[in-house]
Amino acid sequence: MSKVQELETTIQKLGLNQAEMQQVRDWLDDLIEEDLELSPEFEAKVQAAERDMAAGSFTRTRGGTGL
Repeated sequence: MSKVQELETTIQKLGLNQAEMQQVRDWLDDLIEEDLELSPEFEAKVQAAERDMAAGSFTRTRGGTGL
């Protein structure tokens, strides 16, 4: 069993409510964000996403780091 599968099983066994699940999601987002390297390519993607949001032309997706 992979580490991810172990985590999934453990989280499901905990029986967290929606608020607790959101806290876990926020924690994971913060953890991942801390590890991101702010390369020029990444910064350009962030700026492009911010322009899209300001223009109202964006789709919110989750998954990966492909901003």
